[in-house]
Amino acid sequence: MSPASSASPVPPPAPARRPTIRSHHGDSFEDPYEWLRAKDDPEVIAHLEAENAHTDAALAHLEPLRERIFQEIKGRVRETDLSLPSRRGDWWYYARTVEGKQYGIQCRAPIAGPDDWTPPVLAPDVDVPGEQILLDGNAEAEGHDFFSLGSFDVSSDGTRMLWGVDVTGDERYTVRVKDLTTGEVLPDVLEDTFSGAQFLPGGAHIVYTTVDDAWRPDRAWLHPVGSPGRDDDREIYRDEDERFWVGAGVTRSDRFLVLQSGSSITSEVSLVEAAHATDPDASPTVVWPRREGVEYGVDHAAIDGEDWLYILHNDGALDFELVRARVDSPDQTKTVLPHEPGRRLLDVDCFRDFAVVEYRQDGFPRVAVLDYRTHQLTEIRFDEPLYAAGLGGNPEWAPPVLRVGHASFTTPAAVFEYVLETGELILRRRAEVLGGFDPDDYAQARVWAPAQDGTSIPVSLVWKRSFGEPGTAPRPVHLYGYGSYEHSIDPAFSVARLSELDRGVVFAVAHVRGGGEMGRQWYEEGKLQSKRNTFTDFVDVARHLVDGGYTSPDRLVAEGGSAGGLLMGAVANLAPELFAGILADVPFVDALTSILDPSLPLTVIEWDEWGDPLHDPEVYAYMKSYTPYENVREGVTYPRILAMTSLNDTRVLYVEPAKWVARLREVGADALFKCEMAAGHGGVSGRYNSWRERAFQLAWLFDVLGVADA
Repeated sequence: MSPASSASPVPPPAPARRPTIRSHHGDSFEDPYEWLRAKDDPEVIAHLEAENAHTDAALAHLEPLRERIFQEIKGRVRETDLSLPSRRGDWWYYARTVEGKQYGIQCRAPIAGPDDWTPPVLAPDVDVPGEQILLDGNAEAEGHDFFSLGSFDVSSDGTRMLWGVDVTGDERYTVRVKDLTTGEVLPDVLEDTFSGAQFLPGGAHIVYTTVDDAWRPDRAWLHPVGSPGRDDDREIYRDEDERFWVGAGVTRSDRFLVLQSGSSITSEVSLVEAAHATDPDASPTVVWPRREGVEYGVDHAAIDGEDWLYILHNDGALDFELVRARVDSPDQTKTVLPHEPGRRLLDVDCFRDFAVVEYRQDGFPRVAVLDYRTHQLTEIRFDEPLYAAGLGGNPEWAPPVLRVGHASFTTPAAVFEYVLETGELILRRRAEVLGGFDPDDYAQARVWAPAQDGTSIPVSLVWKRSFGEPGTAPRPVHLYGYGSYEHSIDPAFSVARLSELDRGVVFAVAHVRGGGEMGRQWYEEGKLQSKRNTFTDFVDVARHLVDGGYTSPDRLVAEGGSAGGLLMGAVANLAPELFAGILADVPFVDALTSILDPSLPLTVIEWDEWGDPLHDPEVYAYMKSYTPYENVREGVTYPRILAMTSLNDTRVLYVEPAKWVARLREVGADALFKCEMAAGHGGVSGRYNSWRERAFQLAWLFDVLGVADA
């Protein structure tokens, strides 16, 4: 099977060139395909459908392989299963999956008594005494091509449930309420909410957020349960600054309603006592007034009868420090964990008797218990060279055990309970992988690649041992990258990835700058006017893998999604000769056009990440130098490209890859484009649909690598 091209009996669509001129700072750019932005234009929809038809025809020969991969994924998953129960109040909460059904079923069962902290061992074929079905996602999704659950909460007394559903992919949710004592669905219907709605303590009110025309959550509201619609709802918080994103929630202690505004570099937190939050005269109290460049987060602790705020911040502390202050005097702080360069503090979570601190050390996420009185950290360790650890589901205020999640590239995700008194770790659940999976058949390692400026870039490698150690002979390599928003690609297990490893493909992650793997400085060196480091780091990693004998250009495929899709478009222009193929998922490839338009969803919020090209000519010139659509090159041979997106994506609009692919074809590139017509930024919904989508991508990837018949 030749990886050379994507021959198709259906010719690629050739959209009409209808130039529009974009002029800023004395520079004019002629854009022939901007007209494709008109989502409601039948001609645009016809073009997208023609693109799908072309892609389907070009890849029709891979259908048997796609089906094999889908069956491999499906065959490794126990389709009828139950999650690990999590205790809240008088109930154990868990989810069921049922063979043949796309979505989970939310359930609960009563605890045996106040001292019952050992979760019941549930089996798919055994009835659970007292089980209640709370929400069947399959019933909710009936009649819809897309379904996403954006809010789900049960009141603290266990008598009411809310859930918020999106059936188009645009991330606007309709919230409803059910009385769990009677089974009655209440008249409440809250439309056009954002995700994350939840009850105030007691369940008589709901706090939720809504978005503005730019899809920015800008307001928080209180809704009295039992009231139809939103007419009786009261706005309790609004942020007029277009750079800030509003969130609302309740502390684990149930003491405070937290209202938070945050941009990429600045945050502000306000508190209202939850018991008084419904009083129209109760106004939020700001913990620290916002200051440009200062980020902080707050949680509440009650220690020896006194109320404290634990505040994680970066004021003069690049990798953050933890302080505490009394609720009534938040400016008078005492240091709990001082700033330590290279130890990036990520989060603090307060319980009654202790706190949990999550942080990043030596490139990996870690979790530790903090003693309120001594301020000593006790790290919860696992015996594995590459792993990620983090706080699991712990809704209770005063548990005797702590749920901790663990994952690596070679071991399935697990949940442990850490016994506070003894330090013992008890394995409560590890995801089961069927089909004879043995973790000892696979290996993982970290290597370092030199960047152009001398920086060492960490690279994670995963492979199947039977094919030999990577680097001893060129192997097919699947190289993944992201590199934005301080988001880190941490060790995680993937069932679908086994289909690659079992065919001899080495999976690699380039932990490029712009992510957060190596601390806040790593992020700072890959954003704004340093953004090109993200792209050159990825190219340098690819060259290192080639020069080091791990792979060869004809056996190397790159993948990235969203901002990682921008990375894919940039490296395709920078070093097309290094890659046989590039898989770009919901790719941000027309970045400059989007960031120039403040009317588009989330644009103004993004200025802290990319810069403001609308008002700053230097930022404009810098972004223009790398934005993929405008830098497609004549006279070069591009690798094979597959771009995938969703019509209803509100974060990266479908028009970006549509324009990019049209431009790539103008210079002779073998580029395919697939647009899901009923999906969002995360792709299709439903587990079987998601498995088929991944099988589609992997079949293309194997075809490019020449391993499809292995």
